[in-house]
Amino acid sequence: MQFTKFKQKALIMFYAILTTLSFTFNLTDAKSIINLESPLKGGTFLAVIITLALYHFYQKFYLPKKQNHWSFRLLAFLFALFMVFGNSYQTVGSWDLVFGNLVVLALSIIFIIGYYLFFNCFINLIFTKVIKNDFLKEKMAQNKVLDFIFNKHPFICTFLILFICWLPYLIAFYPAILSPDPSFQIQQFFGIRTKYSNYANLLDESVTITNHHPVVHTCLLGSLVYLGRLLGSDNLGLFFYSLLQMGALISLFAYIMHYFKKINVAYPIRIATLLIYALVPVFPFYAMSAVKDVFFAVFVIFYMLKLYDLIKDANQNIYKPKTIITLIITMLLITLFRNNGIYLILMSFPFLLLIDHKNRLTILITLLCPVVLYFSFTHILLPTLKITPGSPREMLSIPFQQTARYVKYYGAEITTEEKKAIDKVLKYDTLASRYQPEISDPVKNKFNKDATKTDLQNYFKTWLIMFGKHPNIYIEATIHNTYGYFYPNAHNWYIYYKYDHILKDTGKFAYHYNNLAGLRTVLSGYGLAFPYIPLLGLIVNIGFSTWICMLIFVFLIRMKKYRYLIYLTPVISLVLVCMASPVNTYFRYTLGYVFALPLIIAIFMDIVKKNKGEINYE
Repeated sequence: MQFTKFKQKALIMFYAILTTLSFTFNLTDAKSIINLESPLKGGTFLAVIITLALYHFYQKFYLPKKQNHWSFRLLAFLFALFMVFGNSYQTVGSWDLVFGNLVVLALSIIFIIGYYLFFNCFINLIFTKVIKNDFLKEKMAQNKVLDFIFNKHPFICTFLILFICWLPYLIAFYPAILSPDPSFQIQQFFGIRTKYSNYANLLDESVTITNHHPVVHTCLLGSLVYLGRLLGSDNLGLFFYSLLQMGALISLFAYIMHYFKKINVAYPIRIATLLIYALVPVFPFYAMSAVKDVFFAVFVIFYMLKLYDLIKDANQNIYKPKTIITLIITMLLITLFRNNGIYLILMSFPFLLLIDHKNRLTILITLLCPVVLYFSFTHILLPTLKITPGSPREMLSIPFQQTARYVKYYGAEITTEEKKAIDKVLKYDTLASRYQPEISDPVKNKFNKDATKTDLQNYFKTWLIMFGKHPNIYIEATIHNTYGYFYPNAHNWYIYYKYDHILKDTGKFAYHYNNLAGLRTVLSGYGLAFPYIPLLGLIVNIGFSTWICMLIFVFLIRMKKYRYLIYLTPVISLVLVCMASPVNTYFRYTLGYVFALPLIIAIFMDIVKKNKGEINYE
């Protein structure tokens, strides 16, 4: 008996040591294998402390295999892979710290096992705490202030609190924060040719607007600038846009707090959510940034909320005229404010047909309305107005990056015929030098807009042949362009805050910041530093947000509440779009689920509460 206990303790200590190695070992170079000066991050003493803490953790919480659900094991393994591969790409720009040589491979396997042990235990612990404990109960209801804010007037109180907290950003960054994309959109609206006009063959040379950026957003932004100009100031028009966008985002968050009251979310979650929306700088910064993704995120999050209502009340008479009209308008706006919004709708709403048998016809009609309107808009109205579609290059980031990486590392093997096929689509001579692993724009910008269908077919034949020769290059190119969406230690492109000169340089617009440069510096510093604050920075961490959504997805599988997976389908769609996007770890592409994270968690808590008696966690 004593020997068995000793054996068990020895095994747990072995687990702790493996995980400590994963957390602390400083693998930096596949050739020298390790940084010999400091093989352990933080030193040996810290490693001992971590090992002892992990030993206690595993001794108390690690579960035997028979109690460990397959979905938890799979998720823990994926998290471990994300950590090991993410570190490799962030450190050396390839998977050489995984497959560089036999020693590195052996170490990587050890790290994967160490991470797996920790994540597996942690996932089980979180699940047990969520299911078994009563922290979901209402707390602090007797507090008059909290009752006034969160029960009596949740919408108006939240709106006022957020507006007051965001007011410094509204003042400091008056009239709006412009990045290149909205600057080019404004120019297009006013008939000025931009690079996006040159990327495609215009249907009419006098119509400079293209659908590269959603036409609806371009017209909204441009028309408000035009209105401001009529009133005497381009800045005033941009300020109108900022007020409208900030009002939309604050209204969404206020509605979420109202919805929390409706589904009786626990007070700690409501308080934390309000504090996050009020004090985390990324929210007011994007409220002031005139990018299309903000309005798109507002509509997606509202759609997610409505989707949950339809799921939990399926097979009831819930499709009232007001509900149907709201859904149609919301889905249509999603499709009109991002060109890939149609995929989000098609990958989510049809699943309701599987669970709501009573309302199938209504669901189908509700779905068809925005889809038909969207395709009528893009394929009938826009061509009639001579507005050119976006370039097909926007859908080809993945193969273009794969080709560019291949040319960079195996250019000597490419035949003359293959070079010609690539050159017909992408300018071959500079392709290797243009390749940037985490952004495909430099490669795509040399796309031949006059490439014929035959040229594209020949390119893809060459692309396939090259894949057969070195498939690892294609896999590496894709991982390098996407790993940050799954790796919590990746930080990139969080906020816009700099003054953009594009409009000013045209000489036709009077856009400028005010003289509050000091306040802008303070707020920008806070915004840039926030992602690096321990623990708190995870609130705006893309990889962490993706992990939370994956965790909830797996928990619902473990609970056998499959119908509720549908409310996460918009998130899945957004993650897939990010993986096909031109930029790695680009925060504005993830607004639709990072901003929605408190809502996603609260909805999951509501599912647990409603189904607590039915959940078998043994």
